[in-house]
Amino acid sequence: MSFKLRVLGLLMLVAMTATAATAWLTLRQANRQVRDSVVTGQQEVSRITGELYAYGFGHGTWDGVSPTVGELAKDTGQRIRVATEADVLLVDSDALAGHEPRSVSSRSPVLVDPRPILRLPAEKVPRASVKLTVTAIGEYRAAATYAACLTRAGAVVTARPNSVGIPRISTAHRPSQCKEPSSGTDPRFTQDYEAVQPCESDPRPTACLQRAFNERIGSVAPPRLQVRLGAKDESPPTLAAAPTIAAAAGVFLAAVLGALLLTRAVLGPIRALTLAARGLGEGDLGRRVVISGRDEIAELGGAFNRMADSIQAGEDRQRRLTGDIAHELRTPLANLRGYLEALQDGYVEPTPELLESLHEEAMLQQRIVDDLQDLALAEAGALTYHRGDVDLADMLETCRTAHRARAETVGVVLELDAARPARVFADAERLRQVVGNLVVNAVRVTAPGGTVTLELVRRGDLAIIQVRDTGKGIPPEELPHLFDRFWRADAARGRATGGSGLGLSIARQIVTDHRGTIEVESTVGVGTTFSVVLRTGPGGAG
Repeated sequence: MSFKLRVLGLLMLVAMTATAATAWLTLRQANRQVRDSVVTGQQEVSRITGELYAYGFGHGTWDGVSPTVGELAKDTGQRIRVATEADVLLVDSDALAGHEPRSVSSRSPVLVDPRPILRLPAEKVPRASVKLTVTAIGEYRAAATYAACLTRAGAVVTARPNSVGIPRISTAHRPSQCKEPSSGTDPRFTQDYEAVQPCESDPRPTACLQRAFNERIGSVAPPRLQVRLGAKDESPPTLAAAPTIAAAAGVFLAAVLGALLLTRAVLGPIRALTLAARGLGEGDLGRRVVISGRDEIAELGGAFNRMADSIQAGEDRQRRLTGDIAHELRTPLANLRGYLEALQDGYVEPTPELLESLHEEAMLQQRIVDDLQDLALAEAGALTYHRGDVDLADMLETCRTAHRARAETVGVVLELDAARPARVFADAERLRQVVGNLVVNAVRVTAPGGTVTLELVRRGDLAIIQVRDTGKGIPPEELPHLFDRFWRADAARGRATGGSGLGLSIARQIVTDHRGTIEVESTVGVGTTFSVVLRTGPGGAG
């Protein structure tokens, strides 16, 4: 599967997950809102039925209930239709608001029974409860009649239940036509007692007494109500699926669009990298990619460009190396061939001096080949080292002794400064090869009367071998090329000064294999200093 399809599939999966999560959250929120709406509706129903019950309980009639219904409809936002059990309409909030009454909803009506619920003491014997019930019947008849009279006369009525549950009526202004209930015995006491007395032997006396009480006060109590809420064309609170689906679809489309844009943004640079890599593999070493931004793709493009630069630089070095080797070998081999052909044709006499010169030229070519082989082995990590404990001061003294005669021949003083000894774990022969190469170069560039100094410096656990001369120095622009193969300070690439041009390259590789560094500082007209930095102690340069 292509990277594009994999990325697109992954992003589609993320989009579907996000869409599902969004839909789930939306549904959960909507269901919570529906539940809250249902709870609110139940609270509103409880408030409506509670206030209607309180009105019937305190007023003894449903006359004048319209303002209460209108206020409830306004506060709750519900359409309220109040009728008796016989479906006699008492009040409709639609009519109160001046609207055409709507058809009632199919929901079951809520019953409101304004008759008191008796509070009979549980510890009383049935006979005592019967007497309380008979008394309560008479008290309720009187209270209900009085309250209804006050209501019809326009008086403000308040009621509170007594200990048995019968309303006690009070008013700030009692009209003359309304007679306050007396404390005398109701003429129907005997009939009430006879109706209630059978409850003494009933297994559930409290329920029996409540039924008897309701029957005996039926002539004066307000009728039970049927309260219907809402209208036929109103829908119950349900989840609106359309907004949820629209939100989920919007999230899905946004995720897919983002996936496509991201795929394009990612695959564009990758496609450019693929084309550049293909061209690089086909030999077009100049291919590069355009880098924009600072993300991982840009880092990948930068890494590719650096790799291409390195490959091109390596190819250029290889090409230059081949040219340098051909240049180094062409002239001496041409000379050798010319002399050999002249000797073969008898144009030149084979004198001892000529044979010695030809031998020296052959040895020089042999040294170049040997140096190339050493450099190739060193760069491949195959150069053989015989490591051991090396006293650097003794090693520098050996080098000074070996090259002092050559230095004195050209009038150069070779000095040694190794006041503080240092020891390293290294290959003594290879280190002498490095120092010897540096000394030969220093003597070659130092004018007669000049000085070449070998110095050993200690800095903590570092041992620094310095080869310092008082020669003509190296220009700053040429310092980066010192360790290149076949590089010579002589711009004309003359061979009169000797050397194969490989010594410094070999020296740097040997020092690197000893986990050290080789540095150079030079001032034109003053001199040059090469510094070989090694770690002291056993294994320090291993």
